[in-house]
Amino acid sequence: MKRYLKIAGLTLAALLLQMTLLPRYLNDPFQPNLIIIMVVYLGLKLPHRFGGVAAFGLGVLQDSFCGIYLGLHGFSYLCLYTVLSELADRLFTNNRVLFVLVVAIATLACALLNLLMLLIFSVSQGIYASLLPALIPQILVNSLVASLLFVRQLPETEEVR
Repeated sequence: MKRYLKIAGLTLAALLLQMTLLPRYLNDPFQPNLIIIMVVYLGLKLPHRFGGVAAFGLGVLQDSFCGIYLGLHGFSYLCLYTVLSELADRLFTNNRVLFVLVVAIATLACALLNLLMLLIFSVSQGIYASLLPALIPQILVNSLVASLLFVRQLPETEEVR
């Protein structure tokens, strides 16, 4: 129970930082997407039956603050969580480098999935012109923040007598 309260507190802090404080001090392509880092953490570390609902809820909450189509990030975060929760058993999730790499790939995958859905469902032309130039800085910033936030948990070792 204590672990879930800690994760809920971290998620609330990430939401408050991303929606209120970071847009004031950082320009758009250099703002870290803390919510996608939380979704990757949930997918790799906590594959739980309510994790998909949490990932979708975080995406819809981000959409409600961004002013973009409602459900766009929610769907992409749900797809991302589903893939990561299936891969979590096959990966060594305590590795810091792997976590940073997965955050970079997840940022790219979510951006491409959002672009695909906007191209299919949106009538506005040239929407890709605003997403593609900011993709590389967003990947780099998310990877940097993930490397700073992720604390490697060392497995317990037994003493040899």
